[in-house]
Amino acid sequence: MSWGLKNRLARILNSQTGRTVMLAVDHGYFQGPTTGLENPRRTLEPLIPYADSLMLTRGVLRTSVSDDIRVPIVLRVSGGTSILKELSNEGVTTSVEEAIRLNASAVAVSIFVGGEFERQTLLNLSRLVDEGERYGMPVLAVTAVGREMNRDARYLGLATRIAAELGAHIVKTYYCEGFSKVVDGCPVPLVIAGGKKIPEEDALRLAYNAISEGAVGVDMGRNIFQSDSPVGMIKAVRAIVHEEASVDAAFKLYSESRKVMHVERTVASAESAE
Repeated sequence: MSWGLKNRLARILNSQTGRTVMLAVDHGYFQGPTTGLENPRRTLEPLIPYADSLMLTRGVLRTSVSDDIRVPIVLRVSGGTSILKELSNEGVTTSVEEAIRLNASAVAVSIFVGGEFERQTLLNLSRLVDEGERYGMPVLAVTAVGREMNRDARYLGLATRIAAELGAHIVKTYYCEGFSKVVDGCPVPLVIAGGKKIPEEDALRLAYNAISEGAVGVDMGRNIFQSDSPVGMIKAVRAIVHEEASVDAAFKLYSESRKVMHVERTVASAESAE
């Protein structure tokens, strides 16, 4: 592994804890204007100071992120299909050279193990790893799960191991019962996806369980930016990931931030009505 590749990985993983809170805002590449991401710049600005890295597309990076930020970028480089079609029929949409021009710290590609176009997506990953090694660019493999796939330890263990065997430097996957077995079977670091929006306390418990069982971090999107207190939620997630806070302590942090936000909105509304 080259120095440049190791250095880019070190930007994503916090140097003090070896863990990461990635903020996933790449949903629009196949979902369109996702709830909470209708205006990416407005959503991102208050959250960026609390993220260890941002996972997004080059379009959102260019249009919605200030060029003076210091937060590492994990650039989504696979796509080509929408929610209206078969999602596993993805190709590589952005080159590693373009990722370097955009100063990305890693590139991300989805694999659909068991999907209709499984082979195609696995070859996408392999080619990106080859290109990434040539330029010193880490590759994050996302174990995407179709409607017909079970998110159990057997399936996720298979998908994450294949990703690692093909050369992925870090893998994003889902939390499941028996997650520690998935971790043990994958020789590269795992981060867990937040998935669909669930109640805040449940999302914090998901993060806590995953970290407790060996994940190096979370890549959470909807459970942060669709929360009624996005800043409070990302602060709470950070407390779990980097400070080993309990679920109760993290939820209290979120709740306190939510109260402050509510007061600020009430005051602002009153002032505007005067």
